[in-house]
Amino acid sequence: MKIRIQRNSVRFRLSRTDIEKLSLEGYLEEVTPFGPTRFIYAVKKSTDVSGLSAEFGNGKILLHIPASWTDGWADNNVVGHDGNMSFGNNESLKLLIEKDFKCLDNVTDDQSDNYENPAKTC
Repeated sequence: MKIRIQRNSVRFRLSRTDIEKLSLEGYLEEVTPFGPTRFIYAVKKSTDVSGLSAEFGNGKILLHIPASWTDGWADNNVVGHDGNMSFGNNESLKLLIEKDFKCLDNVTDDQSDNYENPAKTC
């Protein structure tokens, strides 16, 4: 699982194994150590949400995804889901969770667990 954070946008990209694990176990988590502290990003399958939502606390970003969205997702043609959290005062947070496709350019990252890229260029 990877994340990309830019301004008021958080994007989660999941490999095939990540999506299968989320569907079966209901939770994914990655940890990046920063010396004595840790940055954590996670996705939780939830039955009590109707769209994407997120929370942040204690160095952890937790994205909630409706449980029904994960059913069959690993093998269907749905690329991802997006949402928007409004905080008032014209502040909002854009959320996106999507399948991680193989890049068609020459890269050194291991992409063996990524989905085949339907595009011709990356």
